[in-house]
Amino acid sequence: MNISGLKYVLFDWDNTLAESRSTLVLVVNQVLKEYGLPSWDQVKDLRDPNLSFRDNFPRIFGADKAVAAYERYAALYPQVVTSHIKTFPYVSEVLNFFKSKNIPIMIMSNKDRRLLELELPLLFDKTLFSRIVCGHEALRDKPYPEQVYYTLQGLLKQDEITPENVWVVGDSPMDSSSAQAANAQAIRIGRPIWGDQEKPEADIWYFDDFESFYKALQNESIIMHQSR
Repeated sequence: MNISGLKYVLFDWDNTLAESRSTLVLVVNQVLKEYGLPSWDQVKDLRDPNLSFRDNFPRIFGADKAVAAYERYAALYPQVVTSHIKTFPYVSEVLNFFKSKNIPIMIMSNKDRRLLELELPLLFDKTLFSRIVCGHEALRDKPYPEQVYYTLQGLLKQDEITPENVWVVGDSPMDSSSAQAANAQAIRIGRPIWGDQEKPEADIWYFDDFESFYKALQNESIIMHQSR
């Protein structure tokens, strides 16, 4: 790790900065029940791991019911999220570390903006983040590079993105694939939200949790200071 050339850090939201899985499962199970379908644990294998939760609704509910089912989900979500959402240990320390180094941090998520903007102030000061990009705003969402390009639009040209100057931090193969496709550094924290299996890749930096990521950042900062 070397932060000397780092210009921007892009963070995923769900299961990275926010523990929103418990809210998601509770609400989607209610919607599934209303539609006479089995629980999420029984139907989640129908999803395409390269699609967002929202974009998997046609696979779960059927193409003809997906829009109405998602809107029902979006209506129920605010009733539950305030009492369930939380962040993870050392997330705030990591965000404040980058802030102290004057390195802009951004949110890059496939999530519906309506829901993310509802959750964000429950956990963080929105002014921490210089940009927030949500699902269906870029030409293509993660795992494709266009969401990275869109997030950095006006800041870096596509051919200026390197693993040294842009980091993408997330929990899933979708996050890492987007980073790699855009030539940014992929950083993985913990395990994917749905436990998707994969083989480790040499060019992805893996951390068990934000505490270990924070300690690595601190060590790098100390080394850089001592070398000056």
